[in-house]
Amino acid sequence: MSLFGKVKNTIGLLKSVDLEALNKLSQKVDLSQVMAAVGNLDDRQLKGLMKMLNSQAKKGQHKLPPIDGDFYNLAQKLTPEEREIQMKMRNFMEDEVKPIANQYWNRAEFPHEIIPKFAELNLAGIAYKGYGCPGQSFLLEGILAMELARVDVSISTFFGVHSGLAMGSIYLCGSEEQKQEWLPKMQKFEKIGAFGLTEPEVGSGAAGGLGTSCKKVGDEWVLNGEKKWIGNATFSDITIIWARDEDSGRVKGFIVRKENPGFHAEKMKDKMALRTVQNALITLTNCRVPESDRLQNANSFKDTAKVLQMTRASVAWQAVGCARGAYEAALKYTKKREQFGRPIASFQLIQNHLVEMVSNLTAMQTLCFRLSEMQDGGQLTDEHASLAKVFCSMRTRDVVSRAREVMGGNGILLEYDVARFVADAEAIYSYEGTKEINSLIVGRAITGYSAFVS
Repeated sequence: MSLFGKVKNTIGLLKSVDLEALNKLSQKVDLSQVMAAVGNLDDRQLKGLMKMLNSQAKKGQHKLPPIDGDFYNLAQKLTPEEREIQMKMRNFMEDEVKPIANQYWNRAEFPHEIIPKFAELNLAGIAYKGYGCPGQSFLLEGILAMELARVDVSISTFFGVHSGLAMGSIYLCGSEEQKQEWLPKMQKFEKIGAFGLTEPEVGSGAAGGLGTSCKKVGDEWVLNGEKKWIGNATFSDITIIWARDEDSGRVKGFIVRKENPGFHAEKMKDKMALRTVQNALITLTNCRVPESDRLQNANSFKDTAKVLQMTRASVAWQAVGCARGAYEAALKYTKKREQFGRPIASFQLIQNHLVEMVSNLTAMQTLCFRLSEMQDGGQLTDEHASLAKVFCSMRTRDVVSRAREVMGGNGILLEYDVARFVADAEAIYSYEGTKEINSLIVGRAITGYSAFVS
C-alpha cells in the first residue's frame, strides 16, 4: 500500500473513533495498559475478544420471543368469541388483581372491592344454561379457571367456590324455584356462596362418614355438626351444607343462610397457602333450616358427587394456571437477570429447567383441553376428572419448584410472585380430592378392582 493509502486509512480510523467515549474510558482505565494487553494477545484470543465485543454490541438488538405459556397455541382452537372472553378475564386479572395480589395474600385478607368488578364481567356460572348465566362451554370455563389462577390461585378459588361449587349445587340439585331465587343473584354477585362438605374429622371419607347430621322436625330441619376449610364462608350470604339424615342415613343438601339461628363461621388462621381465601370453621348448633331451603334434588351422596365431578375439571385447569403463572414469571426473570455478563436464560442448566417446565405445562394443558371437550360432549366420568386432577396437581408441584429454583434467592420473595405460586400449589395438591383418593378412582376404572377400604 502506498504512503498516501496508509495515511488515508489512518484518517478514516481516527474519524470512526468516538473521542468523547475514549476520554470517558481513559478516566476509568489506563489505556496504555489496555493497549499493551491487547497487543500481547494471540490470534485466537483476539478473535474471542472480538466475538464477545460484537455479542455485547448486538445484545440490545436481539429480539426475544414473547413470554407465553401456551407453547402448542391451544388458544387457536377457541372461537373468536371464546378468545375475546378469555382475554377479558386475563386483562381483568392483570389490571385489577395482580397489583394487589401479594399484599392481600401476605395479610391473609380478601379484597372485597373486586367483587363488583367481577360482576361487571358477567362470567359467573359461565357454563350454566338460563337463570341469567352465559351458557358457554365447559372448555371456556376451564380456560377461565386457568386465567384466574395464572395471576392468583386464591382469587381463582374464590371464584370457583362461588361459581362452581355453590352455584353448581343449586343448578344440579335445586328445585326450579330455588334456581330462580338464587342463581340470577349469584350470577351478578349480589349474593355470595360457599360450599360446606369437609369436616374436622372427615375429608376423603365424606361419602360414608359425614358427622354433620340433619333431622326433620315439623316444617324445618335441624342441623348439628362442624365443617372445616370452607372457602368464602366468613362473608358468604349462603353456604351449601351437606349433612346425613338421622332417620334415613342418606346425605342431603341445604341452603343455609348466614342469618340462620345456630350457624356460626369462624375464620381459620395461620395458613401457608391460599392465604387470601377466607376459609372458615363452621359450627352448626341446632341450626334450623326451612324445608324450602333443602336442595330438593339432593337425596344421596351420589348427587353431591355430581357437583364434585363437574368442578374437579376446573380444579385441574386451576393447576394449569398456577403452573403457567410460575413458568411465565420465571421465564421473564431469566431473560432479565444477568450473571457473568449474560442473561441467565442463555445458560444451559437454566434452559433445561425451563424446557422441563414448559413440557409439563404443555402436557397439562392438552390433557385438560381434551377433558373439557369430553365434558362438553357428555362423556366425562369420575375417572377422567380424577386422572386430570392427579396428573396436573403433581406436575404443578414440579413446575413451581423449578420456577423457584431458577430464580435463586429471589424465588422466596413475594415481589417476584413465584413464592406465592409455590405455596398455593400445595393447596391444589390436596383439595377437591387428594392424590391418593383420585388415584384409587382411576385405579378402579382401569383394573376393575376397588382398592378403597370399606
